[in-house]
Amino acid sequence: MKKEFINKHGSIRNSNLELYRIVVMLLIVAHHFVVNSGLLDVMYEHTLSVNSIFLFLFGAWGKTGINCFMLITGYFMCKSNITLRKYVKMISEVLFYNIFISLLFLVFGIGSIKDVLEGLLIVRKVDSSNFIACFLVFYLFIPFLNILLQNINQKQHQYLIGLLAFLYVFLGTMPKFSVVMNYVSWFSFLYIVAAYVRLYSINNRKWGYWTTLFILFAIMSVIICLILGDKFDKQIAYRFVSDSNTFLAFAIGFCSFMFFKDLKINKSGLINTIGGSTFGVLCIHANSDTMRKWLWGTILNVKGAYYLSIERLILFSIISVLGVFIICIIIEIIRQKLVENRILSWIEKSTIYGKINERVELL
Repeated sequence: MKKEFINKHGSIRNSNLELYRIVVMLLIVAHHFVVNSGLLDVMYEHTLSVNSIFLFLFGAWGKTGINCFMLITGYFMCKSNITLRKYVKMISEVLFYNIFISLLFLVFGIGSIKDVLEGLLIVRKVDSSNFIACFLVFYLFIPFLNILLQNINQKQHQYLIGLLAFLYVFLGTMPKFSVVMNYVSWFSFLYIVAAYVRLYSINNRKWGYWTTLFILFAIMSVIICLILGDKFDKQIAYRFVSDSNTFLAFAIGFCSFMFFKDLKINKSGLINTIGGSTFGVLCIHANSDTMRKWLWGTILNVKGAYYLSIERLILFSIISVLGVFIICIIIEIIRQKLVENRILSWIEKSTIYGKINERVELL
């Protein structure tokens, strides 16, 4: 009997979308390689050097990657229900890494007691600087979003998308407008978009072409903004991909999602296992400021690598991102095998879990 692979949303894993998760997480790690390492300071000092242009393009896709992950969530969850077990599973993963990593740093004299205590507060800030906290808060809105989407017709769904797209994407991209946005509301918009694709079976064989086109536009925007920024002494390289609600970040995310959604590949246990561990990659390598400084500064000395020849810099960048990704995947798979079920079993035996679960099932 063929083995089925179940994702964290309770659906059978599609290897095409799991491959998409892998690609997207690699792009997010590459983004952090650039923006969390102190490289930007050096890059803006030598804006139009070959090394700077490469690094600006190498790290330009992090906010786009967030859109990609949320579209996957909306696509699966619009026809599913959250359960207390699913939510506790995510929270326990985040808490495990927060506590484990901060304690490990404390033992080796890198961190502090304050880091350990802050690790217990998984929702300290709900803004664009804390994707995980925003995602955990957003997840609680899914049952209500599903009720909304199940009780409107296709035309109303289209109007809702159009209204939100105008507010967040169009006005958010225009230079003279200031749109107050937090990730919880933005994730809701992406969820509504992905749900429309799923509920009304939207397909098109040209999504690969559109993805390529928008990526080329994004590359051009970065290069043009680098030239203009150098001329007017402005740091605007990522002006049109700087946040998730900019048009190009949204367009690339949506078109690439549509491309991978319909990509025909055979089911792969390896791809599914790695894809199912990508959330752990985020929890580990972007765990805290201490982790960022230690990983990108102390261990890899990314900032110092800027002065390598372009050939060596490209090789160093790719190997560093792949290395961080692979090591985090291995750690996460070990956690899943040795720790996750034990923690969940212990939590599910508690009285408070049973009482909360009774109320959740009433939703």
